[in-house]
Amino acid sequence: MADVMWNNTTYEVPLIADKLVLEEAPAGGYGYQLLKRAMDCIGAGIGLLLLSPLFAVMAVLIKLESAGPVLFSQTRIGKDGVEFRCWKFRSMFQDAEQRKQELMQQNEMAGGVTFKMKHDPRVTRVGRFIRKASIDELPQLWNVFNGDMSLVGPRPPVPQEVALYTAHERQRLAVKPGITCIWQVSGRSDIPFNEQVLLDIEYIRSQSLWLDISLLLRTIPAVLLARGSY
Repeated sequence: MADVMWNNTTYEVPLIADKLVLEEAPAGGYGYQLLKRAMDCIGAGIGLLLLSPLFAVMAVLIKLESAGPVLFSQTRIGKDGVEFRCWKFRSMFQDAEQRKQELMQQNEMAGGVTFKMKHDPRVTRVGRFIRKASIDELPQLWNVFNGDMSLVGPRPPVPQEVALYTAHERQRLAVKPGITCIWQVSGRSDIPFNEQVLLDIEYIRSQSLWLDISLLLRTIPAVLLARGSY
């Protein structure tokens, strides 16, 4: 068994030959899925409308600082391994993807599957601000409205990361990816990748409308405090 701590509760997660095994299908039946989708559509739609002035300001600031598009799209892996285009405000210089390979040795994310640097030289000044405030991810509300993502769920990985997944890590793909999740409100990038996986799978095993609402509410102080955000 592996112990996972969240919300002052320790969860015991079964491990077999170093591979985490779900003992039951993802929680939540057809009714929950309908309500979750309704909440996603309403929440994302309202969010896109209310945040449109902020989007306009961010577009101007991003264009003033560096050349390139305002939005950055990237292939991500969704439910059951299906690829989709994930949208963000561009927080890096245009050659960021090309320079990533040069910086791989400086990866600060424990586990080595995902890439994170606290002082990534590819990030612009505006980019540092919008990342710290989590503004860069707001365009993903369109992904939620479009049905590729949900408001709550495991964060969507890139194909290169999924290619390195073990069997138990691939279980993160059992549900739609989300904008926020358990580890997003519990420390974000400060949490090692293997613990992120355990928390994601705990969410999949216990998901409910109340848990989704609770995580959305907890996202507000997590964003304001910016703990683990870089």
